[in-house]
Amino acid sequence: MQNNSSLAKELAKNCRNMDDIHEKLKDLFKETLQQIFEAEMEEHLGYAKHDPSGNNSGNSRNGYSKKNIKTRFGNTEIDIPRDRNGEFEPQIVKKYETTSNQLEDQIIAMYAKGLSTRDIEKHMQDIYGIDISPTMVSKITDKILPMITEWQSRPLERIYPIVFLDAIHFKVRQDSRIVNKAAYSVLGITLDGHKDILGIWVGEHESAKFWLNVLNELKNRGVEDILIACKDGLTGFSDAINAVFPQTELQLCVIHQIRNSLKYVPYKYKKEVMADLKRIYQALTLEEAEFAFEEFKEKWGHKYPIIVRSWENNWLELTAYFKYPHPIRKMIYTTNIIEGYHRQLRKVTKTKTAYPNDEALIKIVYLATMDIYKKWTKPLKDWTSSISQFAIYFSDRLTTELAL
Repeated sequence: MQNNSSLAKELAKNCRNMDDIHEKLKDLFKETLQQIFEAEMEEHLGYAKHDPSGNNSGNSRNGYSKKNIKTRFGNTEIDIPRDRNGEFEPQIVKKYETTSNQLEDQIIAMYAKGLSTRDIEKHMQDIYGIDISPTMVSKITDKILPMITEWQSRPLERIYPIVFLDAIHFKVRQDSRIVNKAAYSVLGITLDGHKDILGIWVGEHESAKFWLNVLNELKNRGVEDILIACKDGLTGFSDAINAVFPQTELQLCVIHQIRNSLKYVPYKYKKEVMADLKRIYQALTLEEAEFAFEEFKEKWGHKYPIIVRSWENNWLELTAYFKYPHPIRKMIYTTNIIEGYHRQLRKVTKTKTAYPNDEALIKIVYLATMDIYKKWTKPLKDWTSSISQFAIYFSDRLTTELAL
């Protein structure tokens, strides 16, 4: 069995252009399939080729049959082993299949679970006894890039009652150095209460300008109105949203605000300050919240003026949820829904310290998202009650849509 270095040298022989490389990869892929077939036949018969233990076993090899299949490298003719009893059927390309998609899909599925190209290489070696280079794994997973482009540009719904906007950060190799990249994600709640990732964008770092581009893209893809947008406290974020969707109500994540506030509090006072802040955001009415905030200012204002100033500056967006009933409040006062999505992404990506490029990052995030979608089969809890409330609060903007 050749090692990766000798495979690379073999691929490099007589390659003068990309077509030559493509043909070499095609040959390598064919060889890989052949080795898988041989391993499957060996397991089917219970003994290795030319092994004397197969004598008088009741079944044996019986030559090969030729078959043309389609792979991402083009049409390839392969030799499928036969047994004398006619019982053998390869699992990678079954009798009546004409593509190698099962092997490619298996590699893509492993990639989607967060396995690195090296992990996949080892897995294929352990299971099938074959070498599949990291380069080939990358080539196979590149197959999904057109699917990502199509998904990222798909038409969206006209109205979303709630949209959550947040970013998750990864390390990506760029120009021979490791940099932090933000994967901007937008999670929309549809009119029937289901979660949907409207798009994922990779940028240098989180900024209001980048978010403005994201919001404009959403509008270009058919979004005409967002009733409530839930966000973090990034400077300029509100202006970016209002510039594209001027009627949208803004709710600043209260949990983000509390985390930022507690940065300025010594450990011995954190529990007490947290208890007083809880009286504000867990109040039953806006008036009760305002009263609790006045008490907070009197007690802590001289000690932590920066906390008080931050809450005062963000008060309108921090308290927007008070006008709604409890089921809606619970959904919008925090960006926990999109952070839950990000936590699921982290489960897949946590083993990867850095990605070789933006494409590698977007591939794994997209594949992980497609897996997460499989769990999002039910609408949000209490959604029937919530959408009825939305229909009252936003009757001028929802009546036509809900009547359809």
